[in-house]
Amino acid sequence: MAKDTRQQMIDGTVHLLARGGLQQTSFATVLEHTGAPRGSIYHHFPEGKDQLVSEAVAASGARSIAMIRAWQGERAEVIAQRFFAAWRLLLTSTNFSAGCAVVAVTTATESTDVLKDTADVFRTWREELSSLLVEGGLSEAQGPGTAAMLIAAAEGAVVMSRAEQRIDPFDLVSAEILARIASLTGSEGGDE
Repeated sequence: MAKDTRQQMIDGTVHLLARGGLQQTSFATVLEHTGAPRGSIYHHFPEGKDQLVSEAVAASGARSIAMIRAWQGERAEVIAQRFFAAWRLLLTSTNFSAGCAVVAVTTATESTDVLKDTADVFRTWREELSSLLVEGGLSEAQGPGTAAMLIAAAEGAVVMSRAEQRIDPFDLVSAEILARIASLTGSEGGDE
C-alpha cells in the first residue's frame, strides 16, 4: 500500500506539472489530486517538494523513453511521425490543457539539482531518438541534430498550440519537420 501511495503521488505530480506547471503543483494540490493522506508527504519525500518533482520528472522521462524504444527498427520518418503523433494526441485528448511536464519544470525551477534532472531527461531522449533515427536511415552525422530538432520542434509546437488553443500551429510545425526528415532519407512523397 505504501508503494502505491508513493507512486500515485509521483503520477499525480506528473499530471499536475503537465497541466499547471511547477508553480501550480504544491504538496496540497498533489494531495487533493491523488487523495493521499497528508502524513504521506514527508514519509515518502523527506527531502521535500524538489524530491517529489525530481521523481516525477524521472517517471515522465522513463515513460517517454519506453515509448521511443518501442519504435526500434522503424524507418526514421516513421519514428518522427510517431513522435509527433504522441504529442498531438496529448494536446487533443486534453483539449490543449496539458503539455510536457519536463518543460514545465525546466522553465520554472530554481533548483540546480532539479534542473540537472530535467537536462538528463532531455539528453536521454535526444540520444535514444538519435540512435533510432540513424538505425532508421539517417547518417551518423545527421542523427544528433535531427533528434534535437525533433524534440525542440515538438515542444515548441505544443506550447504554441496550447497558447492558441488549436492544433494548427502544431500541425504546421510537424509537417515541416516531417518533410525535412523525408528529404534526409530520400523518401519525399512516401508515407507510412
